[in-house]
Formats: sequence, C-alpha cells, structure tokens
Amino acid sequence: MKRNIVVAITGASGSIYGTRLIEALHAAGCGVHLIISPAAQTVLKQELDLAVDLDHFSASMLRLDIGSKPHDRKLQALRALSDVSSDESNVLAVGSGNEGSLTYYHHRDFMSPIASGSHLTDGMVICPCSNGTLSAIVNGMSGNLIHRTAEVHFKERRKLIVVPRDTPLSMAAIDNMRRATECGAVVLPASPGFYHGVKSIGDLVDFIVSRILDQLGIPNSLIERWVGG
Repeated sequence: MKRNIVVAITGASGSIYGTRLIEALHAAGCGVHLIISPAAQTVLKQELDLAVDLDHFSASMLRLDIGSKPHDRKLQALRALSDVSSDESNVLAVGSGNEGSLTYYHHRDFMSPIASGSHLTDGMVICPCSNGTLSAIVNGMSGNLIHRTAEVHFKERRKLIVVPRDTPLSMAAIDNMRRATECGAVVLPASPGFYHGVKSIGDLVDFIVSRILDQLGIPNSLIERWVGG
C-alpha cells in the first residue's frame, strides 16, 4: 500500500533537505503531498536557483542540475515527472499505481483534502521548518495550509516531523521546540553527523533525509549505518 506523506517546505535555509526528501520519498514509492510557502519560494531560488511558480506549479520546477548545485547524488525520480503542466486548479497530481506520486497544493487552498482530518495520511514533514512556522503550529494558528495541516496531524495524533535549521537558537525557538514535542511532534534538527564516510555535501544532506525516513518507518539505504567499534 502506498504511503502518503505531506511535505511542507518553508522559508528556513536548507531547502535542499526538502527537495532531496521529495526525491527519496518518490523513489520509495510514496505519495508526496507538497506545500511550498512564499518564503520557501524565495529560498529555493536563492539557494538552488529553482524558479518555482506557486500559482502555476509544475513538477519540472523542482529538478536540480547535477554538478552545478551542492547535491551530487540525484535520483531519477523527478525526471519522470518533468513533462507535467499545471491544470486550472491549485492542485497538481502526477504518478499513480505502485510508483511514487507528487500532488501539489497551494498554500492558500484551505479546501484541499489535507486540510481535513478525515483525509488519511501517514505523516507530515516540515523540511526545513522556519522559526515562524514552528511558532505558528505550536500556537494553533492557521495562517496558511501548512499551519492547518500541521494542526490536523496534531489533533489526529499522526506523525509530525519538524526540521529546524537555524543556529544559534533563541529562547523562544527552544521553548517552541519543547512545546512541539509536548504536542507529539518529532523535532529533528538539520544537524548532520560525520561518521558515515562523508565525501560530499550530498552525503550530509542524505544523513538528515535518512533520519527523517527512519522516523516515518520507510526503509532506506541513503547512508552507511553505524555499527560501532
């Protein structure tokens, strides 16, 4: 059975973690339900030179150029989605059957299925998670679809993983991480380890993505596992 995972990319630095996560989930045969915030749109352009149109989204906008970006272990998953054009709505779905799929929802679309607890998902990952988004979700705000969908996962007691990247941390951010944990979220900072034979930035990115997949219960071999001495 296909696992359905919501992925939200927000405006913290580290957008490469979010795009790599989408690739890995798609390669694992998962259904990815994607939301991108306006701030994330800016960061994607700044960090990865990806021009993402939130109003007329196409999966091809998320493709990375191998060799010219700090991401050197590109899966082929999204290339299969590159010939998709946006429809008239704010929802775009590609892929079906046992393969991975990608469904895009506009951040203002509160009528989307994932805004309701009756729509079943297997978890949500906010990657990267900005401090503003973290504050909004722990305070029950619903300023956009990301906040609302996170609230759905809280109230339905489903897996919610937040991936903050900022450093150093303010007391407010630390307290919000505590509150998120108390609400049932997994706080998984983008703090990669260096013990798995790191040879590139891509290896560091994969470390974090692998840990996210572990939390979702999705088998993966993105990194060499620690076996001790």
